[in-house]
Amino acid sequence: MLSPEENERLTRVGPGTPCGALLRRYWQPLCPAAELTIEQPKKRIRIMGEDLVVFRTDSGRFGCVEEHCPHRGVSLYHGFIEGEELRCCYHGWKYDLAGRCTEQPFEPQREGLKDRIRLRAYPVVKLAGLLFTYMGPDPTRAPLLPRWDVLVRTDGRRLIHLMPVHRCNWLQCQENTVDTVHTFYLHGQMSVVKNLPIQGDAGYYRRPIEKYDWEICRWGVEKLLVYKGDPEKGIASEVEIRPPLIFPNILRIPQGPVEALHWRVPIDDYSTRIVWIGFVASPPDGVRMSEDEDPPFQYLSEMMTPEGEHDLRSFYSQDRMAWESQGTIYDRSHEHLGASDRGIVMYRRMLAEQIARVERGEEPTVAVVRDAAENQMISFPSATRPWGSEVLSFFGTQEATAAAFRGGSAK
Repeated sequence: MLSPEENERLTRVGPGTPCGALLRRYWQPLCPAAELTIEQPKKRIRIMGEDLVVFRTDSGRFGCVEEHCPHRGVSLYHGFIEGEELRCCYHGWKYDLAGRCTEQPFEPQREGLKDRIRLRAYPVVKLAGLLFTYMGPDPTRAPLLPRWDVLVRTDGRRLIHLMPVHRCNWLQCQENTVDTVHTFYLHGQMSVVKNLPIQGDAGYYRRPIEKYDWEICRWGVEKLLVYKGDPEKGIASEVEIRPPLIFPNILRIPQGPVEALHWRVPIDDYSTRIVWIGFVASPPDGVRMSEDEDPPFQYLSEMMTPEGEHDLRSFYSQDRMAWESQGTIYDRSHEHLGASDRGIVMYRRMLAEQIARVERGEEPTVAVVRDAAENQMISFPSATRPWGSEVLSFFGTQEATAAAFRGGSAK
């Protein structure tokens, strides 16, 4: 249980908030790079309560600035790309990638107004077809963008999905990452009781759990789960190997043959954007994809019924139902935690400790990479028994999964 004051510290993410200051010191995904084209080089995006414009320059570089022009507040989304700069459509004030005002038509230059104007601007890096930004106060102190294996492996193909906006606080989504036992009832039991098409995959999780445990690690919180065997049938206990929760807001998980990353990116205090990227290895003579290539991407439709209820036919929609039904910001002062919630307690303690570091003027330490030698490729062991697990429940069939990674449609 948290006090209301502690709950506020861990959930609020706007400018000037303790948790917002922490999350801004980690690289966050914005959108697929391929969304920004010569024909449509700009995109509005809201992240941690800030309204931003991401844009592509004429040379193919990327910028990220506050949306509204400091002159009279008009949206720069409607501005003009001119070379490497962005010009406001209202009175023509122009800005470079660093947010500096480089031109003010109709203003006397001797007054020095131009030199006093500066947009909030954030650095942008492209990796594996995604654009990432660092929103910390000093870009020169930014850590390296971690090169997770899903992003940089070259022995297969990638796919990007943008989930529907989740109408809840980011922490509800991320705490689920260390809620090891929720899969038995939310996914396994629900799929059987409701006779869902995914119950074959869900059966993997609807097995007696013999043991669970968690441990703090370099990257966040490691998870252990042991399914109970049946000696009379010659079935041994099975250890499910999952990568750790990656601090502060990443789920790294095997989904059958697909190794996946989920970023739980706060849009604001009340809504969350989930960016999913998956990698599937190819046969030795199969297709390869470099980290510089743009994978196919798709914005997924709402997982709701015509009546406005959650469509519970996939693991993703089941999770979303659980998180949203807790409320837009879950009040943790009323909860009653048990032994199976110890991983959540460990994660909350880690989050509070890292927030305190930032408040003291220090940098966070968990899952922060500053050594280029360490950052060649960051890999984690993982294994799940069913071929499809969550991927099959999402796409529907093995064939649809394969088609999606070939660039076809997942029907």
